[in-house]
Amino acid sequence: MTHTPKQLQIFLDIATEAALDAGAIVQSYWGNLNAIEEKGRPGDLVTAADKASEKAILEVLRRHVPEHGILAEESGKLGDSTSQYLWAIDPLDGTTNFAHQYPPFGVSIGLLIDGIPQVGVVFDPFHNELFRAATGLGATRNRQPIRVSQTAELRSSLLVTGFAYDRRETPDNNYAEFCHLTHLTQGVRRSGSASIDLCYVSCGRLDGYWERGLSPWDLAAGVVILSEAGGKITAYDGSPWKIESGRILATNGKLHESLSQELLQVTPLERWANP
Repeated sequence: MTHTPKQLQIFLDIATEAALDAGAIVQSYWGNLNAIEEKGRPGDLVTAADKASEKAILEVLRRHVPEHGILAEESGKLGDSTSQYLWAIDPLDGTTNFAHQYPPFGVSIGLLIDGIPQVGVVFDPFHNELFRAATGLGATRNRQPIRVSQTAELRSSLLVTGFAYDRRETPDNNYAEFCHLTHLTQGVRRSGSASIDLCYVSCGRLDGYWERGLSPWDLAAGVVILSEAGGKITAYDGSPWKIESGRILATNGKLHESLSQELLQVTPLERWANP
């Protein structure tokens, strides 16, 4: 089903309302956390800020679109699982950063329509930066248009990546890729927030991003923003990206093929096919 720009704008405004409400709650907890819990995996944290932020987002979505499905990091699947609309939300992307009072972190809200991300909002309350996009409507930072960088060579690039919670148990832990690309570029950063990473590539602060072990709520909003900002998103090998794979290669487009080829040097093909 094709949606008109007006319909997508309505969804974008709903996501923006939810993200701003949640962001204000997250910021109110800054430096005031009383308890930090692990969710079962070492380093996979949850705080009162995560829970309060998610509650605020759910309240906005239930008020405006009660018939839609929801996939929330803390609450799981909610609402109508058969709906063509699925909101993938991360109420606090970068919880470990937040718990240590170390930015960046953000609220990420994406809308998948028939399984395809179509609307995305990421709000960083610490830096007061609001990134928004919807298919065909362009991407903005604080309501101003953004575009990806023009960097065309890896040796001139600044990249970003991350490491999954299972990095201690699996050889597919991204360490080799990180070291390999650090030697080929001006640097590789690790921010601790996938949604912020995608936004920074979108506005040209970074030139490319790759990571594995991700969930739909980590990516649903950011991929829309990057796509609308002129970026390119695929699997590591350049094949079509699938949100359920948990693995992503996202760049300004100009670096995409060369970055893909370098990842191939250190990532066995069987891992590409079976993330």
